[in-house]
Amino acid sequence: MSKINPEVDAFFDNAEEWKEEMQYLRMIALDCGLTEALKWRQPCYTFEGCNIVIVSSFKDACVLSFLKGALLSDPNGILVKPGENTQSAKMVRFSNLQEIIGLEPILKIYIKEAIEVEKAGLKIDFKKFTEEDFVEELQQKLQENAEFRTAFEALTPGRQRAYNIHFAEAKQSKTRETRIEKYIPRILSGKGINDCTCGLSKKMPNCDGSHKYA
Repeated sequence: MSKINPEVDAFFDNAEEWKEEMQYLRMIALDCGLTEALKWRQPCYTFEGCNIVIVSSFKDACVLSFLKGALLSDPNGILVKPGENTQSAKMVRFSNLQEIIGLEPILKIYIKEAIEVEKAGLKIDFKKFTEEDFVEELQQKLQENAEFRTAFEALTPGRQRAYNIHFAEAKQSKTRETRIEKYIPRILSGKGINDCTCGLSKKMPNCDGSHKYA
């Protein structure tokens, strides 16, 4: 079993939901020889510096996410997309500890396959993201505001995609418009939706929540 990271220990000590389930997933990942770290404020398990799986939780489920899940064979049909627009990650959702225990041998096989994917240097063939894929409200704002359009087009495709997904998650058009207006200053400053804006993050350019303690 790989070494336990004290930072991740603290994460589990402070967890209010799904603590037992997440800790069991942690042991599975460590049993597979992965190295654990705290990334994106979640326990992340890596192989030779490459991200393999993330342990996290939602209100209704505990989750093991495979960062390149789309490249796994998934013979047991247990992997699902986190969202409709997700092209790389896939996850396994659990509603109780017994489900995790029952799937432990299969999860280890999937993790070992994910490690082999990294060893082979396999990459995700991402679908090209075009303006036609943006939500209607974002397309309209890009047409109306030349400055905003220039700033948005200057963002990396991944940052554009992340913004569009966040805007698209709102069910009502008015809510989507409000979200876009809220993020215009951030986009004009060249920042992605998950980028640090305070300059205090230890995970630059990503935000690690340091602003909360400033």
